[in-house]
Amino acid sequence: MRLSWALSLSAILPVWAAKSGDFNVLSFNVAGLPAIFNDNGVPGDKDSNSEIIGSKFTKYNYDVIQVQEDFNYHAYVYKTDDHPYRTSTSGGVPFGSGLNTLSNYPWVDFQRIKWDDCSDISYQDCLTPKGFTAMRVRLEEGVYVDFYNVHADAGNTDSDLNARNSNLQQVADHIEQYSDGNAVVVTGDTNSLYSWPGENIRVFKDENLMKDVWVEHVLNGKEPREGSQPEECSNPTKNKTCEVLDKILYRGSRVMDLRSTYFAYEDYKFMNGGSVLSDHNPVTSNFMWTLSSSLRQTDLFGGPHGTWFNDLPSIPETSAGPNKPRTISIRGGERLDGVSLTLISGKHYSHGGTGGTLHELTLGDNEYWTQAQLCQGKHNDHTRNFYLLATTSAGNTVSAGQVTGDCREFTVDDGWHIVGFYGQDGDGMDQLGFITARI
Repeated sequence: MRLSWALSLSAILPVWAAKSGDFNVLSFNVAGLPAIFNDNGVPGDKDSNSEIIGSKFTKYNYDVIQVQEDFNYHAYVYKTDDHPYRTSTSGGVPFGSGLNTLSNYPWVDFQRIKWDDCSDISYQDCLTPKGFTAMRVRLEEGVYVDFYNVHADAGNTDSDLNARNSNLQQVADHIEQYSDGNAVVVTGDTNSLYSWPGENIRVFKDENLMKDVWVEHVLNGKEPREGSQPEECSNPTKNKTCEVLDKILYRGSRVMDLRSTYFAYEDYKFMNGGSVLSDHNPVTSNFMWTLSSSLRQTDLFGGPHGTWFNDLPSIPETSAGPNKPRTISIRGGERLDGVSLTLISGKHYSHGGTGGTLHELTLGDNEYWTQAQLCQGKHNDHTRNFYLLATTSAGNTVSAGQVTGDCREFTVDDGWHIVGFYGQDGDGMDQLGFITARI
């Protein structure tokens, strides 16, 4: 299942509106399994507890909240919450994954992905389509963070461990492809501790270059040793050095420095009188972000279909001299089929298909790509890019495709130019954004 939210603006906008900012995150397993399956040992009825949880989401107004086990009491949580952007439930047991996001920010893509492997040896993990979600949250103009929400297989048998390790590897592999070049935050119930033997929780550090906020702030960056005796948490707890199954991990990107500034267990904020509302400890972290002084990106425009691509990891450190774009190439007919850039050095970026008519513009030595107009429309019931117009600092233009009634113009700041692309493609262009650099 894939949902999308996309901006649709016609005004000329700057590439970025802010150079820095902050946001906070909460991850919380809300114990929403039907009581007949699991009462979680939590006092009170689940209807009331879920309403209280939602009201506390509103009270503390976390910027991005990712919940797990949000099954049969989902409506009660949302009834008392007022976040402006919220995912729709995928259903209760046995139909839904129990994963949802409540946010103060919009997103441009949302996916639900089912686990490839599960185990019913210890718990009924195969009863529901458990898995993970992925969304591209838009913090500001051209400022995105990919958020992943995870609920891994539970239990301690070999079958459970193998399934859980497969789950975490599946998320890491998805990050490697879908989030290539992007800032990322992973939250959720991993059902894993660093101290347990054989756990694959380190895959996010080893393969995705991510940090765990608990390890960073509480343990000064040193993970518990695998096979050591875990310091387990009570619920509620004031002991920050104890380890829970619920994690928050993150990384920045070449266009954005992302840093965690705070970590806490939020147990005492989520209580009803003297009783907890869930058998899990909610965890939170604050983040600061700062845009790069040399590389940035525009908003994305189009539809969330096709294969993700990103030129950012291979963009040269300097865009001057031999790394300056020399030729802009655009293919199109009834819609936008393909885009490419060739640098003076010979390096080449190309995306989309080979259909349509090729249109090219060769830039002069002191000429730069400084403006772009994109149009989108429907093709086979999917939103796609239909038209691209490139304008240089010398006023030269090249274009391809068909203009629609839904277009957007991108103008870079003085001293910057377009040096690459990111987005999604197939046999044509589905979604496109531009990478910019200082001249």
